[in-house]
Amino acid sequence: MKLRKSYSVILFVILAFSCIRLGNPVPEEKNNSVLEEVLERGVLRVVTDFNSTSYFIYRGQPMGYQYEMLQELANHLGVRLEVRVNNNLEEKFTMLEKGEIDLIAVNLAVTKKRRERLAFTVPHTQTRQVLVQKKPDDWQKLAGSAIEDSLIRNQLDLANKTIYVQKNSSYARRLRNLSDEIGDSINVVELDESDEQLIERVARGEIDYTVCDEITAQVGELYYNNIDIATPVSFYQNLAWALNKDAIDLKQTIDSWLTDFKQKRKYALITRKYFQNKRSAEIVASDYYANVSGKISPYDALIKEFSEEIGWDWRLVASLIFQESRFNPHAKSWAGAYGLMQLMPTTGQSFGVSPSSPLKMQIRAGLMYLQWLDERFAYIKDPEERKKFILGAYNIGLGHIIDARSLAAKNKKDPNIWDDNVAEYLLLKSDPTFYNDPVVKYGYCRGTETYQYVADVMERYGHYKNLVAQ
Repeated sequence: MKLRKSYSVILFVILAFSCIRLGNPVPEEKNNSVLEEVLERGVLRVVTDFNSTSYFIYRGQPMGYQYEMLQELANHLGVRLEVRVNNNLEEKFTMLEKGEIDLIAVNLAVTKKRRERLAFTVPHTQTRQVLVQKKPDDWQKLAGSAIEDSLIRNQLDLANKTIYVQKNSSYARRLRNLSDEIGDSINVVELDESDEQLIERVARGEIDYTVCDEITAQVGELYYNNIDIATPVSFYQNLAWALNKDAIDLKQTIDSWLTDFKQKRKYALITRKYFQNKRSAEIVASDYYANVSGKISPYDALIKEFSEEIGWDWRLVASLIFQESRFNPHAKSWAGAYGLMQLMPTTGQSFGVSPSSPLKMQIRAGLMYLQWLDERFAYIKDPEERKKFILGAYNIGLGHIIDARSLAAKNKKDPNIWDDNVAEYLLLKSDPTFYNDPVVKYGYCRGTETYQYVADVMERYGHYKNLVAQ
């Protein structure tokens, strides 16, 4: 018996040693740190709703409660924010479970059933569900008591009513539970429409009732003064962000940050800005509320026309123009750059324009300059990668980008890749060790501004692609 045990031990050692000799070591336990993955990737991937409070484009600028909160979180983590949009709850859950995103960032009610599937952060706010109903057509002429008599105030009066809610929302489950509680039927219709869309339909008289969280309803009340939101249908609930259940370390980090951030003045300012600001109605009514109008600026038609001529996505050009001038045609820099595209006088002259040229000709000249730069970088075969080099050259000049490519190649980095390669050496061109290198022909430059310029233009372009049609 002892001999058999000894033989087994010896055999195990031999086999283990053989595995090592053959290059097949016993696999180590995989590290499933989601936080480390995010930090190593340098990007926090999130999905949110596109609506007038969560995430939208106004006058070319990405805005929204969720967007600003997420940007604060990304800054805290030291990573870039990548936003995707989807107003379908079930599709958001699927994106998370497939690993396409790291975080669902919406006003998601924390429920027992959802906890079986998801992990939730500490709540970013609390709210209750309310009934949204339309006031009488002539409500402004009626006494308060007459208005009240026409509205549902007792939940028992929801019996046999039809209420439209967002599909797969907690509102549908609450109404079905309420139907049991009142001992009568409530007809719940679930639609693939957002809370905002359903509130608008109530205001127009297309449907009689919807239910949503009180925060969203209060924002809706700023837009439509003919709706009533004073009838609650639930107790107060926590609203939170959602992660996969195995994202333990990322959840702990977000919880710690969010708990601290909610005590800060900036959180109060963001909350007031999007949920208590009467200007919200003006924003949504504006031609430059891109979620509805599809417009970024007053110059979209010209930007589209000339972008098409050179084969560029007009939304990328619009992002560049926002970065240059905030769409101010009278902008002028200390260095003499002028107009929407902030052309330098010598550059403008090369393409036949001056500060007194018509706006249309200035935009066209700016696009011709982009095309000229595009031709200079024709050896970069990836068109999306090449655009980063063009943007960098547009900002700081062609020579400094050529120098950065030369430095990258000399130091065994890829001269045709921007991020972590050429961009790294553009940053180093303010260091004498590098700007005095023999391969450098154009000397010193402060590359930090151009580095940030390219990042900002490309990030904003991503937002425009999310919310504005090509």
